[in-house]
Amino acid sequence: MTILALIIALALEQFRPLSNRNLFTLAFVRLANQLERGLNAGELRNGMGAWLLLVLPLLIVSLVIYMLLCRVNVGFALLWDVAILYLTMGFRQFSHAFSGISKALQADDLETARVLLADWSGQHTSEMSADEVSRMAIEQGLADSYRYVFGTLFWFVVLAWFAGPAGALLYRSASLLAQKWGRSSGSFGRFSVLALEVLDYLPVRLTAASFAIMGNFEDAVYCWRTQAQSWSDYIDGILLSSGAGAIGVRLGDTLHQDHTVKFRPELGVGEAATPDYLASAVGLIWRTAILWIALVLLFSLGSWLGSV
Repeated sequence: MTILALIIALALEQFRPLSNRNLFTLAFVRLANQLERGLNAGELRNGMGAWLLLVLPLLIVSLVIYMLLCRVNVGFALLWDVAILYLTMGFRQFSHAFSGISKALQADDLETARVLLADWSGQHTSEMSADEVSRMAIEQGLADSYRYVFGTLFWFVVLAWFAGPAGALLYRSASLLAQKWGRSSGSFGRFSVLALEVLDYLPVRLTAASFAIMGNFEDAVYCWRTQAQSWSDYIDGILLSSGAGAIGVRLGDTLHQDHTVKFRPELGVGEAATPDYLASAVGLIWRTAILWIALVLLFSLGSWLGSV
């Protein structure tokens, strides 16, 4: 049932993509804001309590509904899996922006590409060159592919056999809270960051290894081992260095933003990023997604044959 729910959810998301400003996400963020205003006393334990108070009820409700539906009809439980995956995964949430930027750059419409990238990343892009837009789009695409697809998929599969779609809900909630609280809430937000780091430890490394398998293996592993720690966010450093090595492109480096030049470590090997490399990045992400789906299929078949 795991692989069937995954395939249906991905197909549904391709035909009718859900915005990252959907009702579920907006309601969750509003509730997170209310909890922060009410419980933030500037201490780590306050953030831990708020995190548990928000996430645990969601997981419990999801599990109870899943177990009740399993007793009524397995088909209803499958629909519940699909619904939660549809809400928590978002392949089109980043691929749509990625495609728009690629088309704009191919048409030499740099201004449109800058606007699309700014809307997607939330950063200032008005001073960037075409190559800088390409570089940043690839970086954002690799990072978002993990957050919206591979990280969520990993925890869905790991917990699916006894908790239904609770794993996907757990990862998406943790990711949203780390994004919301971790950046500007001081000690209150520290627990949300730590929780996401724990959840990220295995899937981010599996994603990086998958990038290597589906791209240039030697360069991906080399860049991962030698460059990831130089990035300010180590999790993103693992993803971007392995992805850059797999594609054969250089990421990181300087960016023109806010009337100044921002210096960043260089990631990857090979050619400088150009608009042509956006297609290579999309291809790598799709190949990796297919690899993961195939592995889930093999795992599901193995479990089914073992129970026969």
